[in-house]
Amino acid sequence: MDHQTVVKNMVETSHELYNKGLVPGKSGNISVKFEKNGLDVVAVTPSGSSFKTLKNSDIVLVDLEGNVVSETNYLPTSELEMHLNIYKLRKDVGAVVHTHSPITTGFAFSDKKIKRFEGFGPIEEEYLQIVDYHPPGSSDLAMAVSEGLLNQDIVVLKNHGMVAVGENLNEATLLAEFVEDSAKIQFVKKILMSN
Repeated sequence: MDHQTVVKNMVETSHELYNKGLVPGKSGNISVKFEKNGLDVVAVTPSGSSFKTLKNSDIVLVDLEGNVVSETNYLPTSELEMHLNIYKLRKDVGAVVHTHSPITTGFAFSDKKIKRFEGFGPIEEEYLQIVDYHPPGSSDLAMAVSEGLLNQDIVVLKNHGMVAVGENLNEATLLAEFVEDSAKIQFVKKILMSN
């Protein structure tokens, strides 16, 4: 996939995620790994920007060491190290979606776990994996998330949000949406069964 197509898809997906309420305010970040001139490049959303107003020119290109390789006035997301660690440890991953979706994040701030539902492969564990809290943008968070995703495609970040990965941006986005819907179902069920 060429650079312009990657960027266009990222901007469209960012607007979609914002409109669905999965990345409120200036939260969340996404990235896509692709090949450019024979080298792996990662297109990533910029630091401190809202997905609501994101434009093609806002997307930052970096190499796998985090060096900016595009002309831009923006810095990459503060979670860049997390994205790069995931790509280094998971060669099958082509996209990362990190959201602060409200119901999933509510679970992340509670002592309740999100049950796995059918819809994205076989259920091998009862609950989604939770990664311990580490400050956003920290190397500790980057390491914990990338290690948590070694054998998973989703992790919930304690007191923070969630991260979904996929072969491509569409797959990672669908998974992030599915997790939020799973959390909603579980939340509604708990309310209805408590009466």
